[in-house]
Amino acid sequence: MDTSSTIPETFIVVYHPSMSEVAPLVEEIASYLGGLGHAEAHGSLYDPELRQRVEAGEFDLLIALGGDGTMLRSGHLCAASGVPILGVNVGRFGFLTAIQHKSWKGTLERVLSGDYWIERRMMLRAEHRRNEGLLGVWDVVNECFVGRGEFVRPVHLITEVDGHYLTTYVADGLIIATPTGSTAYALAAGGPILPPELRNILIVPVAPHLSVERAIVLHEGSWVRVVVKTEHEASLTVDGQPSVKLQDEDQVHIRVGEHTLRFIRVQDPDYFYQNLTSRMNQNPTTGAQR
Repeated sequence: MDTSSTIPETFIVVYHPSMSEVAPLVEEIASYLGGLGHAEAHGSLYDPELRQRVEAGEFDLLIALGGDGTMLRSGHLCAASGVPILGVNVGRFGFLTAIQHKSWKGTLERVLSGDYWIERRMMLRAEHRRNEGLLGVWDVVNECFVGRGEFVRPVHLITEVDGHYLTTYVADGLIIATPTGSTAYALAAGGPILPPELRNILIVPVAPHLSVERAIVLHEGSWVRVVVKTEHEASLTVDGQPSVKLQDEDQVHIRVGEHTLRFIRVQDPDYFYQNLTSRMNQNPTTGAQR
């Protein structure tokens, strides 16, 4: 937790383009900030020009309106440039968001007075390798999933930690997650809940067959290599994005990434535990998070 707060001067307010109903609220927040004399920009999270400006570090704070999916995408955008994110929940679940949309004005008043703290969350770096070639690299907020493709057949996943053989999972797949991701897919697969500011790597098998069933928590300095053994299709999925097809003998390497997510918080530092029960009692099954 970082309690040394500076007052932001430049803001960008974004929303997921599929949530067009949020656009008037985005306009209202931007107008409020502009009326106070703060430089601001606003629009779609996928606007190319706005994205370039965020990546260049032009803004002190990004305000994201949406659900956890919008927060994930905002994290991918902001992590490299270190732009903090304030999440306003207009989605269904909101594990990652800071506030509900009705309280945005009061929250911004606190932020503009320096009454907030920054929560730092670890990210992962995932690499897809084939033979000696590097085919893809991803920054990971929640998790990467290595597992079966379209065919409902288990895959064999030879798993090493720090260069040493751990086990061969025969399973639908393997989740390698951050503490942030411990409340996402990893939780659904039976993994433990980790406090978000921990710096650990979580390994959770999905539907293992005669394999190690327990989740494993690794130190942040560890690295994981998964070698795929399959006679059919396998896949790699990062943070719910479109999957990448894997071939037999393909490798996925995972370690702690070089970037850190920075979330603006106005709640008490123990908010995570206070919110956990209420979040777990919700049922966000009526549609995907955006």
